[in-house]
Amino acid sequence: MADHYEVVGQGFVVRGPLAACSRVAVIGERELVCTYVTRSGAGVADYTVEQARSSDGGRTWEQHGPVWPDLAGLASMSMALSRAPSGHLLLYGTSTPVGAPGESWWDGERQALKQNDLVWAHSSDAGRKWTRPRVIPMPIPGSAEAPGPLTVTSGGRWIGVYAPYNTFDPTVVVDRNQIVAVFSDDHGRTWGHTSMLRFADPNGGGAESWVVELANGRLVGTCWNMSLATGVDEPIPFAISDDDGSTWLATHSTGIAGQAASLAPLPDGRLLIAYNQRARPDAGVWLAVARPTDADFGVERIGPAWVAERPTYSADGDSGHDSWTDFAFGEPSVTVLPDGDVLVTMWCDQPAGRGIGYVRLAGASVHGRPASSPNR
Repeated sequence: MADHYEVVGQGFVVRGPLAACSRVAVIGERELVCTYVTRSGAGVADYTVEQARSSDGGRTWEQHGPVWPDLAGLASMSMALSRAPSGHLLLYGTSTPVGAPGESWWDGERQALKQNDLVWAHSSDAGRKWTRPRVIPMPIPGSAEAPGPLTVTSGGRWIGVYAPYNTFDPTVVVDRNQIVAVFSDDHGRTWGHTSMLRFADPNGGGAESWVVELANGRLVGTCWNMSLATGVDEPIPFAISDDDGSTWLATHSTGIAGQAASLAPLPDGRLLIAYNQRARPDAGVWLAVARPTDADFGVERIGPAWVAERPTYSADGDSGHDSWTDFAFGEPSVTVLPDGDVLVTMWCDQPAGRGIGYVRLAGASVHGRPASSPNR
């Protein structure tokens, strides 16, 4: 059976615009920064990275507008926020050149992205000023889908992950049956890469990949996994690294039937995974607590954190990856707050409002005893 968490707050980081890709960083005991992208529609090449700040632990938010106002209309950017152990903030994601207003970066027929760049940026003053986006050389042919943030490990390595996608050029052969990890040991000057996840299905593909470091120093990576031949979702896969992401153990299943997911480590060695669930009752963002080992994700608690009024715009919409432009919520992020509560954000376009929504969960209801029989 599913667990139920105690909701102690709910609202919007930003309400009104169509938005996506919300990621939150804790700056101090009560100060938070959230970045997100605004857009005119799914797949339209006008994504603009914006940010908001909260001084009361995420209960209310003040908008601070685009990070790079001069790039609006020139580059469609989707970037995710993270905080390094040093306190510096990082943005990581993709930048797609805009050829004409209103054009799409998505080819649904070929499941392809317009050729883009992996990029990152840095702030040393809690996000008030940012460096210009810098390109990470693409290590293999293809475009990149990279909604997860950079993780800075305790060893100082920067590591980001992405799903390789077809480009608009049909002659480009792309190895899509993996999630790629890029890493830097010199603060972004040079980059190496490896394969973080490999799918058993030769026609498998990925999206919405994420990586975190656990309290014991091990890295855990996950993604949304689907068959490119049938469009059917597979349970969320995961893999472990014991050497700061240079190599990865075999890919295994979490047992969780979900889509886009985000991760957050807990101080006791466990982690939180917030994920989209559109195909079963209580469609919305679900949250699980897990203690991963080499081959077992170790789910201890699982249940809905936020329930959607509608999962898709169409009344009988398909919940599979091929129909992602019909989704009415998505891309959750999960953040452990200094007081132990848990903040979950997501983009939503619901009858009650659209924008970046949030739900705050009481820490005791999340971190408590294991569920007697997790509904995976």
